[in-house]
Amino acid sequence: MMSLKGFARAMRRRLRDEPPLRLAAARADAFLVSYPKSGRTWLRYLLSCYFAESAKLGFEPDLTSTFRILPNFDRDPVRGIDAFIGRAGEAELPLILVSHLPYRERLFLDRPVLFLVRDPRDVIVSAYFHATRHKHSFSGDMTAFLDEPKYGMAALTGYLNGWAAGLAGRPHHLISYEHMLAEPMPTAAAILAFLGVEPQPAMLARAVAAAQFDRMRDKERESGIPGHDYDRKDDQSLRMRSGKAGAFGEWLRPDQADLVLERCRADLSPRALALLAATGVDLAR
Repeated sequence: MMSLKGFARAMRRRLRDEPPLRLAAARADAFLVSYPKSGRTWLRYLLSCYFAESAKLGFEPDLTSTFRILPNFDRDPVRGIDAFIGRAGEAELPLILVSHLPYRERLFLDRPVLFLVRDPRDVIVSAYFHATRHKHSFSGDMTAFLDEPKYGMAALTGYLNGWAAGLAGRPHHLISYEHMLAEPMPTAAAILAFLGVEPQPAMLARAVAAAQFDRMRDKERESGIPGHDYDRKDDQSLRMRSGKAGAFGEWLRPDQADLVLERCRADLSPRALALLAATGVDLAR
């Protein structure tokens, strides 16, 4: 539970950061939103490769410069809104702000949203390794992780419920990690069309090729992710950890995998269940 001092610090940060974030939101063409560990690093990189070529930026993004094209919705100078190179008219780029934040109407305003979902069992496994091997913020086993309020099932279902309600009545485009993995070209083309961008097939094919998993993993091993200090020799600590759909069975016991789905069925709203249906997971009650 957050201490009184911790709560006061959080409120001060919110009062300091919210006005510039709201200004950025008002200028945004769209948001790219997902629960952590749903595949947004890959999608951000693919889109940044496309826009780098279409805007003739003169460089192929790496895992640092990708933030200059699709910045985080925060005030980090390297990864956030101030890093965006289209701000001063230097490049004709749409402003797509990337966020894991829970839904708040006053922060996201009425802007269109690209919403990325992934099989919750794969999300939980990836989140577990992120917490235990990347951030070293959790030391328990998988059973304990599922019940951990900050990272486990309650955090996942609460996030999805909030955004499912927030997406109702606003322009949005739903993307599943599984469909993106199986059909990256049509998935990316549909995203561009939603953004009002005419997809250029040859350019899109080059962006998809540049964002292949093994290529991105090599880039991460070489230079890491800005703002993160971790052992890049440990495969399980990498952002590019697996690049597969349905690999949860390697790490979750059958009863644990079933529990993830049971919690989703019990705790998710009908709208949130409909979002996850795009992943192909059977969540019918």
